[in-house]
Amino acid sequence: MAHLSNVVASIKKALPDAEVKIEDLSGAGDHLQVNVISSSFKGLTRIQQHQLVYGALQKELANEAIHALALNTSIPS
Repeated sequence: MAHLSNVVASIKKALPDAEVKIEDLSGAGDHLQVNVISSSFKGLTRIQQHQLVYGALQKELANEAIHALALNTSIPS
């Protein structure tokens, strides 16, 4: 089970300006809907944006604290 605060901290470590919203889809903390808004995504494809977030969550994904991740990324408007 991923602690949601750890997920936010990991994303913000990689993307300091990120606005992160997490929804626990299962109630167990291992199936997450994550929305990340960051100016770091400017000029990147959606795949590249997602790769940045997946890279930030590498530890949580590798140790299976997160089993499923629905991810939305965008730049600030």
